[in-house]
Amino acid sequence: MKTRKTEHQRRRMTSRGKQVISRIPLHEQVADEVRRMIISGTLAPGEKIRISELAEELDVSMTPMREALKILAKESLVELMANRGARVSEISVEGTRSLFEVISRLEALAAELAVQRITDDELARLDDLHAQMLKSHAAGDLPGYFDCNLKIHNLVVDAAKNPDLTRVRTSLGFHVERARFLSVTTSAHRAVSMEDHSKLMRALKARDADAARDIWQVHLQRAGDEACRLVEQWQEEVGVGAGG
Repeated sequence: MKTRKTEHQRRRMTSRGKQVISRIPLHEQVADEVRRMIISGTLAPGEKIRISELAEELDVSMTPMREALKILAKESLVELMANRGARVSEISVEGTRSLFEVISRLEALAAELAVQRITDDELARLDDLHAQMLKSHAAGDLPGYFDCNLKIHNLVVDAAKNPDLTRVRTSLGFHVERARFLSVTTSAHRAVSMEDHSKLMRALKARDADAARDIWQVHLQRAGDEACRLVEQWQEEVGVGAGG
């Protein structure tokens, strides 16, 4: 959970070297990028955000940067400190455990409902994502693995076709992504996770709602346990909760 220096560019280019003009407001683009940095651990829990340096790194002025931080503060990913700037919100064992107690049951219900309501096109899309995820896992491509993993979980929720379930799960979304990214950083956990995903695909194709529900709940509970273990390990390293 340590920070690492990476390059982030706001300007996107096509294969022909032409700049892509986005219609998304600049401060929202900045929020998306900083959010990604928080979720991936590039900006670590509790880290003070050097706002001017980050604005320069992302090639934006201070105004969209400040507006972006306000968005992230509403999402509880960032804490704004009066006259002291901002810092990344902490992540705790208790909070992570609480989050996965809820999300494991929500997504298990989504898997159960998806068996009954998934379309052939959605199932084919899941198959494609699963194949891509297998390739990323075999290649040791963590960003690719996480991207496919996230899309699969989102598609299972969408396939449940329950607006209330989707709304509640969306409200927890960014915090779930942050904790889930932490859990998949361990290669041994990714291997077990791949087995769970394969089992889910078989349950969906067999139209076995009970199996899909049970597989997905155990899968999310296991991810939560791994995330809690890593958070506790990180806290010990930096002295959180031990007077450090």
